[in-house]
Amino acid sequence: MKGTFTWKWAVLVLSVAALVATGCAKKQTVKSEGTQGDTGAASAPSIGEAPVKEAQPAPPPSDQFASAAQAGVAVTEEKPSQFDDVRFDFDKSELTEDGRMASQAVADYMKTNPKAKLQIEGHCDERGTAEYNLALGERRATAVLTYLVSLGVPKAALSTVSFGKEKPLDPDHNEGAWAKNRRAHFVLTVR
Repeated sequence: MKGTFTWKWAVLVLSVAALVATGCAKKQTVKSEGTQGDTGAASAPSIGEAPVKEAQPAPPPSDQFASAAQAGVAVTEEKPSQFDDVRFDFDKSELTEDGRMASQAVADYMKTNPKAKLQIEGHCDERGTAEYNLALGERRATAVLTYLVSLGVPKAALSTVSFGKEKPLDPDHNEGAWAKNRRAHFVLTVR
């Protein structure tokens, strides 16, 4: 009987070790649509509203990125923007004077192109936990959205998403790279 008891404990210990070895759940991005009363949390569609479709998988990286990925370098293929990014100070989500000027250029475009839709991506540097940086990225994107609305851009034309520290613009581990990664990036979704 003692041999069976030991065997059961061994199976239990190995099962727990296998669960621990599989790691944590996949990190998520925080996304909110620019609609009134939105809290940034995902919700089920309302009656008569179409369900949100899942994102399509990204195509394989192009040759220019393949060599860097094989070398183990972090590579982020970011959608280009005609607008300058809004930069933030370390652990801050308040717009600087430069950030307000960059946002003014975006607001001018949006007001002269009423059919345009814009997504504001919040990004952080690598320091801090993934959860903290997702929240900080969301605060940064929301701060830019709020400022654009104060400049006369319709809130319905704007949406936000936070990537936290998951999509660095510069993968280096120094102050110069971190400063580049603390930003709000603009992506026109409809022109």
